[in-house]
Amino acid sequence: LFRSTSKPADACGIIVAGLDANGHAFVIEDATLQGIRPIVWARRVVRAYRAHAADRVVVEVNQGGDLVGGLIANVDDKVPVRDVRATRGKWLRAEPVAALYEQGRVSHVGSWPELEDQMCQFTASGLAGGGSPDRVDALVWALTDLMLRKGSAAPNVRAIG
Repeated sequence: LFRSTSKPADACGIIVAGLDANGHAFVIEDATLQGIRPIVWARRVVRAYRAHAADRVVVEVNQGGDLVGGLIANVDDKVPVRDVRATRGKWLRAEPVAALYEQGRVSHVGSWPELEDQMCQFTASGLAGGGSPDRVDALVWALTDLMLRKGSAAPNVRAIG
């Protein structure tokens, strides 16, 4: 029995976001899961990747290391995974993304109430009322990769067929 599969365990934040030709980001899906086995979230990540014809999956490896990418590769070894490592706290990582929202450069497609609730409850000391801002953290990594990472706006070429 893994502690991470219990109901009160932190969620595995899975956010799908995209960028249009004008540099505007769109949050397309919140596929976050909680209280499940790691292989289940890996399958969910691959399904979201395929469903949205994504370019890559961005994963934070601070806690899971090679396990995260390895699980995704076990489901589909053709899914490109970009590892990111947190070197600053969640609040500091979120500040530049919050600025993108303030500038009107990010929109949500549809309604994502659990994500949006976390966004409203997120403070410098975590979530108001406790818990981990897992959805917000996944959102921050996705938007950072799309909009703030050096060279992130470069066009990608994908083979068809």
